[in-house]
Amino acid sequence: MNKVFKRMDKLLLITSIVLMIIGVVSIYSASSVYSVLSKGEDSNHYLVRQCIFIGFAFLFSLIFIFKLKWHKKKPLVYALLVFIIVALVGLLFSDFTINNAKSWYQLGFFNFQPSEFAKPILILSMAAYYDSLIGNNEKRWYMYLVPFVVAAVMAYLIYEQPDLGGAIIIVLLVTLVFFSIPYNKYVRRRNNTIVGGAIIICAMLALLVGPHVLNQYQLKRFEFTAPCTRYTESTGYQVCNGQIAIKNGGLTGLGFGNSTQKYLYLPEAHTDFIFPIICEEVGILGGIAVLVLYLLMLYSILRIAKDASTVYDSIVAYGTFVYLTIHILVNLLGVTASMPLTGVPLPLLSYGGSFNICVIALLFVCQRIAMDSKKAKIKENIKKL
Repeated sequence: MNKVFKRMDKLLLITSIVLMIIGVVSIYSASSVYSVLSKGEDSNHYLVRQCIFIGFAFLFSLIFIFKLKWHKKKPLVYALLVFIIVALVGLLFSDFTINNAKSWYQLGFFNFQPSEFAKPILILSMAAYYDSLIGNNEKRWYMYLVPFVVAAVMAYLIYEQPDLGGAIIIVLLVTLVFFSIPYNKYVRRRNNTIVGGAIIICAMLALLVGPHVLNQYQLKRFEFTAPCTRYTESTGYQVCNGQIAIKNGGLTGLGFGNSTQKYLYLPEAHTDFIFPIICEEVGILGGIAVLVLYLLMLYSILRIAKDASTVYDSIVAYGTFVYLTIHILVNLLGVTASMPLTGVPLPLLSYGGSFNICVIALLFVCQRIAMDSKKAKIKENIKKL
């Protein structure tokens, strides 16, 4: 165990644990009132559930990621990809809805959300696929675009739930990871031109066709500026109360547990709007500290991607970096009215089962990559002796 700890990336380990602790404490504070008044549950209802989710994620990750040579079993990754696509298709015929969206399978204690698991599985499958192409020195340019077809299918199925934000994240994820793939320069230049052109065409089509394709609720999401002028409307109420929470906190905050906006002003503040509650209780300085922790965590993951000993590991680590960055930016820009609100949770801080299990699993994957890279370097240095 001591040998394992020595090889782990300490910066990633410390930032992850600190953010998890902040998340658990903040979820308890933000959800205690809501749990009692709206759900008729005990005040620590969501705290207990979050701890169970984290415990399960740790147990699963320790066994599956640390003990098994999963990264050498590409068929398993592709099997997971097929499974998640089938699960997304199945939701089209589901009758179970939360907030008018058919995004979950009700499994007793746990609501399984395939769209959240689709993101890490897409990263792993892209890594496995491109690792094979690069290993075989594939020259056919169109073979490198296959993951876009898979991502398009996923994005469409998620959009139909309806979950526009989740669909956009899938598209962003596959695009940003694609641009990081290290392969033949000539083929890469051609594919970058094709993908870049496709992005421009899709953006133009979205502007032209979007108003006719999106439903009324989705269109209203684009009314995101000056939310407090629309306080009585659904597009302004939640974001305005988030801004009030941040303003209430001032520089040093009202103190832990002293948030006023959690008294049902912010619906389900323990999920997407956890950051305004943190700022209200520990101030702007506390909010900045959280952002610094995120930056350090992302820096460590990017460093792991750069030092990875294989193409597969490098793509997985970089994909994790992109995945977390997208979620952090989309959430923070949404709750501060800098972009449309999409209902995206904050990694390790927001309450949620499927999302937090995926995040923690990917962080363990990055630790495994860091350990394997250090082991490979040691073997390399021994050979040079």
